[in-house]
Amino acid sequence: MGDYFLMMISAIFANNILLIRFLGLCPYVGVSSNVNGSVGMSGAALFVNVLASAFTWLVYNYLLVPFQLEYLRTVAFILVIASLVQLVEIVLQKTAPALYRALGIYLPLITTNCMIFGTAVLNINQENTFFEAVLFAFATAVGFSLALLILAGLRERFAIGKVPTMLNGFPIALISAGLMGLCFQGFIGLGQ
Repeated sequence: MGDYFLMMISAIFANNILLIRFLGLCPYVGVSSNVNGSVGMSGAALFVNVLASAFTWLVYNYLLVPFQLEYLRTVAFILVIASLVQLVEIVLQKTAPALYRALGIYLPLITTNCMIFGTAVLNINQENTFFEAVLFAFATAVGFSLALLILAGLRERFAIGKVPTMLNGFPIALISAGLMGLCFQGFIGLGQ
C-alpha cells in the first residue's frame, strides 16, 4: 500500500507530468487564463487520461503483445485516445454546453495532448500492472490539474493586480510557469 501512495505522490509532485516532464504544455498555456476553464479541462483530462491508460494497457498487453505487433503501439494508442476524446466531447456538448463552449478548441486538442499519450507510454515502459497503470494515470492527471489550476489562479490575480506593462499577459504567465517548475523541482528525490 505504501508503494502505491509513494507512486501517487511522486506522479503528482516529484515527477509532475507538466512541470517536470514538460508534457501537456499546450492546454497548460492555452486554458489557464481562467479557473473555470481550467477546472473543466482538468476534469476532461482526468477522465480521458484514466480511461486512455486503462484501454491502452489492455490493447497493448492483450492485443499487440500476443500478436507481436508492439511496433503499432503509437498508432493504437492514438486511436484509443482520439475515440475517448470524441466521447468526452459528445457528453460535454449534451450535458454542459457552457463548459463545452468555454473549452473551445482545447477540448479536441486533448486528442493530441502529449500528457495523455505520454502517460500511456510511461505505463508500458515502466511495466506497470493494470491497477498501477490506472493509479499512475489518475495521479498524473491530478498533478496536471494541480499545476493548471495554480497557474489559472495566478493569471486571474495578475489580471486585477499591478503588473508592469511589458510583462502583462503571456510574459508573466511564462515567468510564473517557470517559477512553478522550479518549485516542483524541489520535490525531486522525495521518494528515494
